Amino acid sequence: MIRARGHHPNESRPAQTPSAGAPSRRDVMAGLAGAGLAAALPAAAEEGARIPSFAEPVPFEPGVVERWAQALAARPFDGGFPPLPPPLADLDYDAYRDIRFRKERAFLGEAGGPFRLQLFHRGFLYPRPVAVNLVRDGVSTPIVYDPALFDFGRTRIEGTLPSDLNFAGIRIHAPLNRPDRLDELIVFVGASYFRFLGQDQLYGLSARGLAIGTDGDGEEFPFFRAFFIEVPPEGATALTIHALLDSPSVVGAYRFMVEPGRNTSVRVSATLTPRRDLATVGIAPLTSMFFIGETDRGHSDDYRPELHDSDGLQIAAGSGEWLWRPLDNPQSRRISTFLDRDPKGFGLMQRDRAFASYQDLEAGYERRPGYFVEPEGAWGEGSVVLMELPTDNETADNIVAFWRPKQPYPAGKSVRLAYTIRAHTGEDLHPNGKVVNTFIAEPAASGAARKANAAADAALLRSLRFLIDFGGGGLARIPGEAPPEIVADASLGRIVATSIVPNPHIGGFRVALDVRLDGPGTTELRVYLKKDDQALTETWSYPWSAA
Repeated sequence: MIRARGHHPNESRPAQTPSAGAPSRRDVMAGLAGAGLAAALPAAAEEGARIPSFAEPVPFEPGVVERWAQALAARPFDGGFPPLPPPLADLDYDAYRDIRFRKERAFLGEAGGPFRLQLFHRGFLYPRPVAVNLVRDGVSTPIVYDPALFDFGRTRIEGTLPSDLNFAGIRIHAPLNRPDRLDELIVFVGASYFRFLGQDQLYGLSARGLAIGTDGDGEEFPFFRAFFIEVPPEGATALTIHALLDSPSVVGAYRFMVEPGRNTSVRVSATLTPRRDLATVGIAPLTSMFFIGETDRGHSDDYRPELHDSDGLQIAAGSGEWLWRPLDNPQSRRISTFLDRDPKGFGLMQRDRAFASYQDLEAGYERRPGYFVEPEGAWGEGSVVLMELPTDNETADNIVAFWRPKQPYPAGKSVRLAYTIRAHTGEDLHPNGKVVNTFIAEPAASGAARKANAAADAALLRSLRFLIDFGGGGLARIPGEAPPEIVADASLGRIVATSIVPNPHIGGFRVALDVRLDGPGTTELRVYLKKDDQALTETWSYPWSAA
């Protein structure tokens, strides 16, 4: 059984913001995370001839990025790079957005494959240079900066920009939704953030290469120094991208195999070589936004019923249990840890796919993907960490989830990991019944009791009713007169009443759970349905605090 262990510090911190396919207000943190950190390799690293500067063609063979990363990890971290020319450093949001890559200059098409590579210009929130290389026939060749690659629109850049300017990031287009049209498939821009799409999806949450200190008092943002894109042959169904990651604490060699489809998959292979012990590392980190949900509309009087890129954390535990934790916009930072061993998967999902839940004709929240991480091999003991931060708007990402190993990664010892991230719309993850809705209300008796006296009123502040809808997984075939058994428990306090009724609108059942805390504290609630000692649903998990 997997149970959350949460704590609720009084302090809060600014929300994290990922990068996007086209920079937006939500790019601020991803851009600033890279400011002051180098991307192209420093000159000192070139000495010893083991780490190229990526300014000239170099041999490229299996394992070469890993060898470069290990050699770089043996050197002190150098985060400096020449400042941007003033015309680029002084760009504002609108001026930067006007600089667009000329799609007719896209790379990779000359080989006849289905993928096209476009580049992001440096400037505004992206001062850090990223080297971009094409790999063909065992040779990695750099793409040299040329202003003719870009349409600057109304933005005027005075003077000549250097040929070693490099780029801010990359994005790949492919025939994702129609064979005769190229759609944006995956984007890498800002620190180690990346986003990708499945069919008929819109950008929402982000993934990251690595997180360090995210749930502590000071976060470190690893970043990709260089990308190496293998030129795919005609008829290729997947694209391979290599990347070199760096930070004061760790160097990493990454390989991303991107395969577009209904649920686009990105297979990630990574070798991490720590410069110092990594005790607060986050593996396969995901970052998202949750502002308003069905459990709490007290944050805003917005006409839209819900506003979120993800509505829950899904965990497939090593024991075989499936767990669903609805997300929240808390009043202060909340961190929950779900202890596990050899997890089968975890992800931030957007399960509610109904337009009526959002009523937003422009944002299309119902089309935002969920990202589900599927580990390869045995990851050992550790925990899925969920961090929820308070936010007062829908433009700041305030949700982070990642895997943290129990044992720190020691300095100087390389660690190899592999996993696949899929862009899901929430279906087909597991066959059991799922949590469809979570609602919160006062217990039925609270109104009358509160009229009785003030003491009763104080006690009822620690009483709450939860309504949980379970649907799918064969629940519709169970007769209402013989409903499944409710299995419920609370880590603190008491479950004073439960009930279950059929809910034909979702093809399942609605469970009512009345909970009471005898004093101030936080309880972790768990509910699932079973029949004949067999679990019929995933486990609903929810934290509730009362003063």
